Amino acid sequence: MTARPDPPLHVADALADAPADAPADASAGAVTPGAERDDEQVLRFDVHARLQHWLLVALVVALALTGLPQKFADSDWARDLVQRLGGLTTARALHRAAGYALLALAVEHGVVATWQLVEHAASDMLLTRKDFTDAIEYLGYCMGVRATPPRMDRYDYRQKFEYWALVLGGGVMIVSGLVLCFPQRVAAWLPGQVIAAAKVAHSNEAMLALLTVVVWHMYGAHLNPDVFPIDKVMFTGRISRGRMRREHPLEYERRFGAAPPAPPASPAPPPVGQDDPP
Repeated sequence: MTARPDPPLHVADALADAPADAPADASAGAVTPGAERDDEQVLRFDVHARLQHWLLVALVVALALTGLPQKFADSDWARDLVQRLGGLTTARALHRAAGYALLALAVEHGVVATWQLVEHAASDMLLTRKDFTDAIEYLGYCMGVRATPPRMDRYDYRQKFEYWALVLGGGVMIVSGLVLCFPQRVAAWLPGQVIAAAKVAHSNEAMLALLTVVVWHMYGAHLNPDVFPIDKVMFTGRISRGRMRREHPLEYERRFGAAPPAPPASPAPPPVGQDDPP
């Protein structure tokens, strides 16, 4: 079994760009050209992508605040929250309004994504065989079986899996929500069991989505040591070149060329007690 090396440090990445014969007593306050490139901020998400993200965040919060009290209606906290929202009728109206807004956002996102797919004949978010092999290889890296992690592109397998879970889960929520909004019209065309199934699917998928956000997305955006206490990319839309090279090396090479080579390894120190050669 191959031992897994420590992950590269940001300082080490910056030093990798420095000349090999640089003097050891260089000015401490000087910034090497490599460090400047590492700190340079480059665009990752445009305004439209960030706006979609924050609209989705607002709608998920609104749906959770107005939907969970209805699911746990027998709890004291649920009754108290419903009263603070203005009563059950108001809570239901707010929940449906947020649901319609989510439907509109989903349609807009689908149209834009389809247009980009047709225009560029490709999409960074489509799942490929590499995503599944990356997941297996990264698991091996975490277990010490592989010496290095897989090389990721613009979106790694975790981001793609979460995106498609959102797409499929959001579809379940929207369809089941529409069935519950118009039960009589649905029952005129479909068996009544569809309404009962929609209620179960809507309730359980809501809990699954909430747990996904709390457990998966919360770690990646807040608790991950690389970005703690919060990942600022979705605020500014920009990412440093150093971070892009570490986390998305394939995208980095496509945009800026091959990453600079690592510095040569330092010679091993002599054994303790052994005099240096004359």
